[in-house]
Amino acid sequence: MPVTSLLIANRGEIAIRIARAAADLGIRAVAVFSEDDAGALHVRRADAAYALRGVGPAAYLDGAQLVDAARAAGCDAIHPGYGFLAERADFARRCREAGLAFVGPRPEVLALLGDKTRARALAAEHGVPVLAGTGGPASVDDARRLLAAHGAVVLKAVAGGGGRGVRIVREAAALDDAWARCRSEARAAFGVDDVYAEELVPHARHVEVQVLGDGSGAAVHLGERECTLQRRHQKLLEVAPSPFLSGALRARITAAAVGLAGAVRYEGAGTFEFLVDAVEGGRFAFIEVNPRLQVEHIVTEMVTGIDLVQAQLRLAGGATLAALGLARPPAIRGVAVQVRVNAETPGPDGTPRPASGRSPSSSRRPGPASASTPPRTPARRRIRASTRFSRR
Repeated sequence: MPVTSLLIANRGEIAIRIARAAADLGIRAVAVFSEDDAGALHVRRADAAYALRGVGPAAYLDGAQLVDAARAAGCDAIHPGYGFLAERADFARRCREAGLAFVGPRPEVLALLGDKTRARALAAEHGVPVLAGTGGPASVDDARRLLAAHGAVVLKAVAGGGGRGVRIVREAAALDDAWARCRSEARAAFGVDDVYAEELVPHARHVEVQVLGDGSGAAVHLGERECTLQRRHQKLLEVAPSPFLSGALRARITAAAVGLAGAVRYEGAGTFEFLVDAVEGGRFAFIEVNPRLQVEHIVTEMVTGIDLVQAQLRLAGGATLAALGLARPPAIRGVAVQVRVNAETPGPDGTPRPASGRSPSSSRRPGPASASTPPRTPARRRIRASTRFSRR
């Protein structure tokens, strides 16, 4: 059944983005807000708003409370956005059990793709190249053997994403410390400290393919983005399409992504990620799947003219790719670039470090805190602004 009333289980920019897409489709949008977010902009960009108990991220990570909010608000679907609960199979399952459509893949697909070692095994099973690596969860001895065989490895958290729980190791003496740090960061970020290792491709380009699926086994790609320029495994620049892929290599990589999506009967929007060896021309390998909308989705929208959030909502309501006019990949027009701007200060050795505003030693003293408090009953209105994309 088409989605008619949607709970947006997120905050900030992505919640506003989803509310706009819902409004353009005539779908009622319900925002949620933690106790310290009552005055946030996303609250005012929806038709209704529901207060959550708690403050900070914990409120938006409370799956039971979000499902209760959706039912109380009369919603028939939940959009998780990105981050928070977007990749949690248990949350998707909770939505399904409550009779709510989860705007994303089925719980079993999230569970499969959320484990990077299982996703690697799936790719290998379907003939998609993968890097040499350990199984998962691996031991430090497994990683040591891989390091001896390949000279350098990348340690990665089995769960999660966003560049967290990742360490590059080039020397055996550094392995134990890197392994411990990787597990600690993975545990803090994802609640799971399982780690695996892959061979390091020293001159790699990072290419990600945007895919849509309708759950029937039909899938289509919307071209690729490249995010090779990164700092500390965080993307600095995203460009669509990749300026470095040949037509033949692009066809092989996008076919691999669509084949994997079809194999799991993928539903909704997802990003299938690959490394391309810049030295060994034509060599590429699958690395992982982000089974959700990505921050960088807008560059794909700009070169295809397709609103990915609207597509997500229509697919969640039972539409097929054919009904969306996406039985075949769309034409790519022009180039789109997204750049991340970091607030940083160089250290004495020139190394950039996160910093913003005045230092604690500044002589300026902050003024008294405002006595005013955010309104508890935010204004609610329908967003009528349409989403438009350049087709040049």
